[in-house]
Amino acid sequence: MSTQEPEATGPRSGFPVDTLSDAARSAPEGAPVRLAGRIVLWRRMGGLIFGHIQDRAGRVQVSLARDDFGAEDFLHWTKAVKIGDFIGVTGETYTTRRGEPTVRARELVVLNRTVRALPDKWAGLSNVEARYRRRYLDLLVNPESRDRFRTRAKVISRMRRFLDDADFLEVETPVLTEAASGAAARPFITRHNALGEDFYLRISPETFLKRIVVGSLDRVYELGRNFRNEGMDSSHLQEFTMLEWYAAYWDYRDNMAFVREMILAVLDDVVGSRTITFGGTKLDFGADWPEIDYRAEVERRTGVDLTVVRDLPALKARVAELGLECAGEVGATKSYAAGVDLLYKRTVRPHLIQPCFLVHHPAELVPLARRSDSDPSRLDMFQVVVDGAEIVKAYSELVDPAEQRRRLEEQAELRAAGDDETMMLEEDFIEAMEYGMPPMSGLGIGIDRFVALLTDAPTLREVVLFPTMRGAHRPADQDE
Repeated sequence: MSTQEPEATGPRSGFPVDTLSDAARSAPEGAPVRLAGRIVLWRRMGGLIFGHIQDRAGRVQVSLARDDFGAEDFLHWTKAVKIGDFIGVTGETYTTRRGEPTVRARELVVLNRTVRALPDKWAGLSNVEARYRRRYLDLLVNPESRDRFRTRAKVISRMRRFLDDADFLEVETPVLTEAASGAAARPFITRHNALGEDFYLRISPETFLKRIVVGSLDRVYELGRNFRNEGMDSSHLQEFTMLEWYAAYWDYRDNMAFVREMILAVLDDVVGSRTITFGGTKLDFGADWPEIDYRAEVERRTGVDLTVVRDLPALKARVAELGLECAGEVGATKSYAAGVDLLYKRTVRPHLIQPCFLVHHPAELVPLARRSDSDPSRLDMFQVVVDGAEIVKAYSELVDPAEQRRRLEEQAELRAAGDDETMMLEEDFIEAMEYGMPPMSGLGIGIDRFVALLTDAPTLREVVLFPTMRGAHRPADQDE
């Protein structure tokens, strides 16, 4: 029997494992096992010690018998480990009289010790921020948290496989960019000391992915971080994960069918059901997703006809005339697109609960999207909205370099007038378009929001391992 202690030799360099906790629990009686993990329970009951070992697969009970170890070593092990220590166990499986699958230890080794005691009843702490700051403790004691991040990994893996099977190529594009483009958002700015220039943390990989399509890689996707220096709430983070793809020769209708098929594949394979519950509301993804016209729905909810109200002064006047609750917020916006977007978010989006396609947005909203041939005042565009939140945004792409330049110059004018959430003009992007860009459709899906939806997480911080927090370096005792 081993009683080797790390105080004498230091933490062990390793311990060969042949069985995880879930396999040990389901193994037949008498199966030899060798496992390792963290002690989360340790108590003596007469001539037996019972403990629970936790590893990546869960927990399993282990027992030490005085008859196996001898009185001296048995007494040693009653005191030699404490909750939080890591141990390695060699033994065989059996079932206790109470029906609990257990590993009967024949050899036990302390692999490393905890210096800090684990907090009592951590899962019940009212200070939620403490769980985010010390995610390692949250993962350690909350199986729900571990399951949530396992689900996140499975969702991403299934999406990758879905795209790979459809002949998409995964690529990587720069995070440090010379211009903030691809979305309407305020960027983070950072200094590149070696070049002596300021760069932006990307707000979207869109324009780089389109450059790749110009290079004849017709279907590409990227899964990565984006950064937007704007408000933080339960459904917005400044650093977040997006999946974005582009397919040559598709239009937005092709993407509508494709993304629905992908989402259903994720639900089938990861969740096991096309109906989920979020915040107490049942959401049925298996039913038809209705198409809701953006402008018609805004008019129905507010009385503002966006086919007539086509500039910012008219929008502010109409909203004020109608006495809408969001009139003050709309009145403070600096562009027509921002005003319309805010009006929609305040009056329409909260009512879109079951999965739906929101289509035919006003043309002014997205400078990179293609206008409809049948009605140039609207875009060939859609969003997937669920429970009042945007999950997907996609459109047929604008591929005319002259028209793209004109629209981005309009954005530059708005920026000069004080709207810091407009897109920047990228000469290299326009030049790439001038070499010829095939018709295509692109799509972006927010991974954090989607996973939060599938795991019934009330805030995006629950599905991000280490979310950015105010006072990130605050001493530990200030959280409790």
